[in-house]
Amino acid sequence: KPCPLCDEAKEVLEPYKRRFILQEVDITLPENSAWYDKYKYDIPVFHLNGKFLMKHQVDIQKFEDELMKLELQND
Repeated sequence: KPCPLCDEAKEVLEPYKRRFILQEVDITLPENSAWYDKYKYDIPVFHLNGKFLMKHQVDIQKFEDELMKLELQND
């Protein structure tokens, strides 16, 4: 904290918020030390449906494609 990169990513994802649930993980908390060890130099990191998707910034095309795939699977 603060995390300007995280704030920027949340702004980019804002128009999609009705299509997915954003779960934020504070990797600096002791209970998240495994995430810290893995991603301390790569924030923000994005997983979608439990799978790694992207890091550093939102690749909106990749995000839209993967979100659409999940939505089609669930229909």
